[in-house]
Amino acid sequence: MIVASGVRSSLPHGRASEKVIESGDLVTLDFGAYYKGYCSDMTRTIAVGTPSDKLKEIYHIVLEAENAGVDRIKPGLTGKEADRITRDIIEKYGYGQYFGHSTGHGLGMEVHEAPGLSSRSEVVLEEGMVVTVEPGIYLPDVGGVRIEDDIVLTADGNKRLTHSPKELIIL
Repeated sequence: MIVASGVRSSLPHGRASEKVIESGDLVTLDFGAYYKGYCSDMTRTIAVGTPSDKLKEIYHIVLEAENAGVDRIKPGLTGKEADRITRDIIEKYGYGQYFGHSTGHGLGMEVHEAPGLSSRSEVVLEEGMVVTVEPGIYLPDVGGVRIEDDIVLTADGNKRLTHSPKELIIL
């Protein structure tokens, strides 16, 4: 489980610290479960108090990219083509340099397994594969947003396996 808040949310895999969550912080929650030997993996980003306009902007860009990935990733694409779906949206808004990891990864008996959905992956996605879709934008000294869902690839596209709300929740 990863919990990162404020500027520490700009670290995709932040480590525990003494940071106290403050009003205006985004909080990234990356977690999963094991069930009958298989893993899940999901991320949501929430706000404590009203976030800045910049943080709201990047939230909505990541949400657009993540929705596009969930809608369009399917068997027959390469990992590189799947990555391009989300990356193109983030780049369109001028934040490409702040998306420093792959769009997703395989999920099964391990939390991170093949195939990778990355700019270098030539693996062809196949029906039955379970993958994550997890684009993010991470602004140093500002904060970051990641939204992640799990999908299983099907003959007619994919089926989303995670169903929690994705709108920006402000506590």
